[in-house]
Amino acid sequence: MILIVDDRPENIFALKSILELHSFPVDTALSGEEALRKSLKNHYSLIILDVQMPGMDGFEVADFLAGNKNTMDIPLIFLSAVNTEKKFITKGYSSGAIDYITKPIDQDILLLKVKTFHRLYEQNRELTLAKQQLQSEIEVRKKAQQQAQEKANELNSILASIPQVAFTATADGNIDFVNEHWYNYSSSVDTFPEVHSDDPCIIAEWRKILQSKQPKQLEIRMAKLQSKEYKYHLLSVVPVIENGMIVKWVGTFTDIEEQKQALKTKDDFLSMASHELKTPLTSIKGYVQLLESMQHDESTTTFLKRTITQVHKLEGLINDLLDISKIDNGELKFELAPVDFEKLLLSTLEMLRHIHPEIKIIHKGNAAATIMANDIRLEQVIINFISNAIKYSPQSKYIEVTTELTPANHLYFAVKDWGIGISPENQKNIFSKFYRVSEAATCAQGLGIGLYICAEILKRHGADFGVISEPGDGALFYFNVPAINKV
Repeated sequence: MILIVDDRPENIFALKSILELHSFPVDTALSGEEALRKSLKNHYSLIILDVQMPGMDGFEVADFLAGNKNTMDIPLIFLSAVNTEKKFITKGYSSGAIDYITKPIDQDILLLKVKTFHRLYEQNRELTLAKQQLQSEIEVRKKAQQQAQEKANELNSILASIPQVAFTATADGNIDFVNEHWYNYSSSVDTFPEVHSDDPCIIAEWRKILQSKQPKQLEIRMAKLQSKEYKYHLLSVVPVIENGMIVKWVGTFTDIEEQKQALKTKDDFLSMASHELKTPLTSIKGYVQLLESMQHDESTTTFLKRTITQVHKLEGLINDLLDISKIDNGELKFELAPVDFEKLLLSTLEMLRHIHPEIKIIHKGNAAATIMANDIRLEQVIINFISNAIKYSPQSKYIEVTTELTPANHLYFAVKDWGIGISPENQKNIFSKFYRVSEAATCAQGLGIGLYICAEILKRHGADFGVISEPGDGALFYFNVPAINKV
């Protein structure tokens, strides 16, 4: 808006008409005092000010406007028909005016100047607003940077006090902090500790972590500088996420040599114990079977059958321990060959029905397919799934086996029971080593390794597997294995 200040209404009317004709919003004041009051309340892009006025003249108004922080930037144009001498013009410019026009006025020149000064004022105002916004943004960023630095300092203090080798890195993977333990394994902040030649390359793994943007744990062997004694460490890397974006990475190397040695000792013991138990157990089994072949009274025959049943259970446990030992030592290896799955399944079901005549095992669906498998190991999985279904549904006498060929040419196998079921939190760990559902202890005994062994066997068959269950509503264990073709 433009303010016209003149003590003569006819002059105001003339100027106002010209400016409004060219779409300029206009306000007016008939005295210097009124002009000051309005300038303190309103925002003007330009003030056209008459010099010769009663009361406060134009120069006094200009001095006041120049001395007030809210009005000092408003451009002023002096108009005068009387004070046209050089000294008055000089005084006008000294008072802060950007122009001094004498009457009579050339309308075209006045309009040109008004347009120019109005545009300059708007541009300056926009620049001032932009500057204020920029300054505000700078302050916000400074505060955010200060907070981030405080968090980083706090994190670094924590990492400096822990016994592990620790480091942090920027979002793009550049290491920006290491604790003192780092220098026991590396001479430079930019260089990861050296690992055993048989272990994964840390640099390559680090690139994969940055690309995946996911947490990672990795077991590697590291040696201190000037030492050839490599010890197992667990590398753990996690991202620090703020507002959905990764802002930093935090990594630690934890010495797990003692745990690895303890696990090795345990595995060696299991392997040795299993092998040592195998020999006398075979002898016991043979003697019991020999006794079974002899003539006995009904009571003795019953006790012999119970004995052989317990021998079979013990034999199963020992075989499972041997399998665990092989898995942990990377020795569970077997060849895959084309297998007629229907033939394998029918023979397995026939055997299980003979062992459990009191249980009705129903087979539904189509199993006519050839798959790449190890028939002995896959039979082990089928037996485990069905045996578990029988053990953990003691009140039910019915087990359902379902097979089908999927559109993706996979063979689907599932075992459904109506037993105690499995809670969602237990389902997450059901295929883990030595994991047993506490509720299952009342139904059957075991070491909690059968499903773990099944999982390892199925992984080597390229199968996916899982469990679907609700507590108190039974469970369904399944696997999908690629089929070669239909039989």
